[in-house]
Amino acid sequence: MTSFGFFLSCEEYGPRELVRQARMAEAAGFERLWISDHFHPWTEAQGQSPFVWSVIGALSEAVSIPVTTAVTCPTVRIHPAVIAQAAATAAVQLDGRFVLGVGSGEALNEHILGDPWPSVGVRLEMLEEAVELIRLLHTGRQVSFHGTHYEVHDARIYTVPDEPVPIHVSGFGPQATELAARIGDGYCTVAPDGELIRTYRDAGGRGPVQAGLKVCWAETEQAGVETAHRTWPNDMLGGQLAQVLPRPQDFEAAAATIPLQTAAEQFACGPDPERHRAAAQPFLDAGADELYVQQIGGHHEEFFRMWQEQVLTALR
Repeated sequence: MTSFGFFLSCEEYGPRELVRQARMAEAAGFERLWISDHFHPWTEAQGQSPFVWSVIGALSEAVSIPVTTAVTCPTVRIHPAVIAQAAATAAVQLDGRFVLGVGSGEALNEHILGDPWPSVGVRLEMLEEAVELIRLLHTGRQVSFHGTHYEVHDARIYTVPDEPVPIHVSGFGPQATELAARIGDGYCTVAPDGELIRTYRDAGGRGPVQAGLKVCWAETEQAGVETAHRTWPNDMLGGQLAQVLPRPQDFEAAAATIPLQTAAEQFACGPDPERHRAAAQPFLDAGADELYVQQIGGHHEEFFRMWQEQVLTALR
């Protein structure tokens, strides 16, 4: 049976509001949390980007449900040794209820120090090496590491959890999905793609499949469509644009010609619980073990009330 979680958006909300939403999610019966890890929002309309590790520290005191980063890039902007320390501390704070979700990243966040943005193949190679290094450091032993991309000398993380931190790997195509099966303790996706989930399983992936869904509760369907179209146009871009565009204004320029109808087709909008149930069902049919739902554009009180009373009860 699929477990339902709530997706905290660091691109759209500030740290105090994220903690408030997490408390509301737990009270409404959501069983776990995803939280995004960004330096920039995708668009100016989203307008936020708090440091995720500070928010996770606050979440550890605010809720009792598990937390997964969805997802952290441990390769360019932040060295994997530093991510290893942050993840170990988060796992201790959350008493073992932390999962490190990782991915190969986007230029939007990773270009800021002036580093070149590698090709897809190199990014995945860097991700694999970063995961190897993180796991070595999580043993709590002194580590010297001489890899193709990363160098660590006599490093030891002293504050580590009793059990290893699970590392889930994001994948949106066959190559990354096969990597997730090979090196990950689980798999993260944002599409109800049964074929990719089968690829993960067929390649040997035995961990849980986590998936993310965006919806927009609003007083009317039209209001929800307009909010989603204005706030999350990046979700409607195709190809490799999400990985290669460097600035929020570039995403806005690329999305300028996307019609409202595309948002109506992409997102479940409005107050009708049946539309929200219908948006979630394909993820269940595709084989997602955990589904994390993000509410676009505020109205969280109304969103949580409807999902608690009319959506979760029908889907479980």
